Amino acid sequence: MNTDRVEGVEPRHGVPLYGPDSFPALRRAGELAARALDMVGEAVEPGVTTATLDALCETFIRDHGATPAPLGYRGFPKATCTSVNHVVCHGIPSGQRLGDGDIVNIDVTVILDGWYGDSSRMYFAGAPSPRARRLCTITYDALEVGIATVRPGATLGDLGHAIQAFVEKAGLSVVRDYCGHGIGRVFHDAPSILHYGEPGMGLRLEPGMVFTIEPMVNQGGPEVRLLNDGWTVITRDRQLSAQFEHMVAVTETGCEVFTRSPRGLDHPPW
Repeated sequence: MNTDRVEGVEPRHGVPLYGPDSFPALRRAGELAARALDMVGEAVEPGVTTATLDALCETFIRDHGATPAPLGYRGFPKATCTSVNHVVCHGIPSGQRLGDGDIVNIDVTVILDGWYGDSSRMYFAGAPSPRARRLCTITYDALEVGIATVRPGATLGDLGHAIQAFVEKAGLSVVRDYCGHGIGRVFHDAPSILHYGEPGMGLRLEPGMVFTIEPMVNQGGPEVRLLNDGWTVITRDRQLSAQFEHMVAVTETGCEVFTRSPRGLDHPPW
């Protein structure tokens, strides 16, 4: 977490507030992340390696004048995170080949002209099981439920509670060990965005706050385990996990999502 003052950005309660002049750059960075995810989705199929998917994203990002933020970040070795089946987040691309029915989250963060754009989606390799499809559907819908709460005067507790209530009503669980984060000129900034909480509690949202919402939802319990590589997080019970992520800003009247797919591909075909 880095909450140092950023030039031209006014902090409030330790949270940067980005003015309207910043939004065009945030839109461009967010759109590039979304376009990378649009592109790589066409390559997700049984037999492809996660390293191949990572290389496609890195080439696309660099060809469009940006750099992949995860590469080298605190020692992370790849340009993207690829999290397959029971991997919750931060999976390291490798020679692992996707099997028919696998689900995979691809998480892309770009740095374009000094601004960050961050988003992730689930993809299907072949034909996933009905339970896997349902998990992904509910996770995507939970993200949209969270986005719908974002407006001036709402609290982070309102946001987290909306996601948690929606997920748990469906008989699934929300991961509590990992969360969304502020973003803009800094990769991981204040505030932390929990995907659970109590209505009316926590930081009150103000125009100019920019952050990611990225619920991680498990078929089984919410408990997770960090593998020995220091990055890969899996479900403790080895059941499936899914995640979707958008980057949003609080505006005067509600919110703006910077990472919508230009091609309408924000989720796989249900």
